[in-house]
Amino acid sequence: MNTVVTEQMLRGQVARLRAAQTDTQWCEVKACRGGLPKDLARTLSGFANGSGGLLLLGLDEEAGLRPVGGFDPKRIQDALARLCDESLTPPVRPMIDIVLFEGAPVVVVQVEELRPKDKPCYITASGRYGGSYIRTGDGDRRLSSYEVDRLWDEHEQPHYDERIVEDAKQEDLDPDLVAGLLRRERRIHPRNFAQLSDEDALRRLRVLVRNELGEDRLSLAGLLALGSYPQEFFPRLVIAFASYPTPQKGIASADGRRFIDSCTCVGPIPHMVEDAMLAIERNMRTAARIEGAYRQDIPEYPHEALREALVNAVMHRDYSAEALGSAVQVDLYPDRLEVTNPGGLYGVVTLEALDAGGIGSCRNQRLASLLENTPRVDVGYVAENRGSGYRAIVADCANAGLPEPLPRNSIATFSLTLFGANGLRSHAGVETRSIANPYVASGRSRVERRGPYDISTYLGPTDRAVLEAVRKQGSASTRELVQETGKSRPTILKALRRLLDEGLICADGGAKNSPRMRYWPL
Repeated sequence: MNTVVTEQMLRGQVARLRAAQTDTQWCEVKACRGGLPKDLARTLSGFANGSGGLLLLGLDEEAGLRPVGGFDPKRIQDALARLCDESLTPPVRPMIDIVLFEGAPVVVVQVEELRPKDKPCYITASGRYGGSYIRTGDGDRRLSSYEVDRLWDEHEQPHYDERIVEDAKQEDLDPDLVAGLLRRERRIHPRNFAQLSDEDALRRLRVLVRNELGEDRLSLAGLLALGSYPQEFFPRLVIAFASYPTPQKGIASADGRRFIDSCTCVGPIPHMVEDAMLAIERNMRTAARIEGAYRQDIPEYPHEALREALVNAVMHRDYSAEALGSAVQVDLYPDRLEVTNPGGLYGVVTLEALDAGGIGSCRNQRLASLLENTPRVDVGYVAENRGSGYRAIVADCANAGLPEPLPRNSIATFSLTLFGANGLRSHAGVETRSIANPYVASGRSRVERRGPYDISTYLGPTDRAVLEAVRKQGSASTRELVQETGKSRPTILKALRRLLDEGLICADGGAKNSPRMRYWPL
């Protein structure tokens, strides 16, 4: 909400501008000697489409932000009100005050950010595509047509993920992923799916969509979540991974290398995410905590935080026609990892809302719904779709002793940066190995490199509860662990996987995840 600007507040703001010796992204100064400058409508549009801002009219930048002589504040105030009302669509309703500064009047204009459904704000005479601006640095930049369209998407729910892919048919689906999805839907929604054939169930889920000729074709969401090779139809709907030897892209290392490793992850989303995870693990560093005679290996980035960041990127990215040629980019640097996707945050979700958690707004509703029940390559399902993903990433990083991730949002892109190296060095008694993870590269199982640890230093509460239940019973099945702990089967399976990886339990008695599988403590 806007607040009344007092003389003291104005003096503080001008002092900051004088120190910076320039306008800022949130504050613009205009002298307005002979009236309003012609470019002022651009600044109003830029503030309204961005995060809002402050206009100070009646100060001379060239004179060190001194008041302008002969300035008529009432005339400027009236002209500004007309400009906001008559020259901008939708009209801007700023708070306009006249405040004394160094004995002279200054017109102080507070422009609030428009609601998402009211953007873009544009200069009426120039039209939506020619007159929409955004504030960047100390200036105003005209929005690209892509950015204008993304703002317009906020006016109603997009359905890009439900578009029909005319050349994609049912035989282009991965049968294992389809079987897993339908098994899950029939178990949790029996009244809706138990009596349906596979084809009818896929139609209800909008994986199969009938075209104008009445023929079954795949939706984009169905193809991405369940297709055997979606890149046959959309070659750039991939995750592109690159590992760099220096902290800046394009700057070569001392030996002339611009890349340490790079790969393009293809296939349906479950497979792309898994391949991207392997690429990151292949290249990231590991550390070791030494406690007495025992050693604990610590990955540079928490496993589940990485997975959540990747899933969020492919699930929430922009799938409009203009973005189909853009990949999700994963860049690994010596000090950080950046995940960037086309399309900024959607709907009511802002950076502040992300941090608060518990609020969600889904650009790709159909895709998100499918991924919620599409099986992962290992255990569980691809996405939770509960609006809690970012907070889970923050918590995972905090638990690993790493700095808080840094989200960046614009109209065209969203990126999330995870910081690894500094966090690893912050562990007491930690040694960092600045080499690719040798256990991933060699293919040796994690159990082979583990020894006994004090489990309280790294196991979460669910892991500890499952391990204690296994030890208490001597051996246990997944079903028995569900009954003993009160946790869901997917949660138990995730904990079992981590305990197996740490060499704290072993398993035998059936295929992977089989109900006959039993687990013993080591």
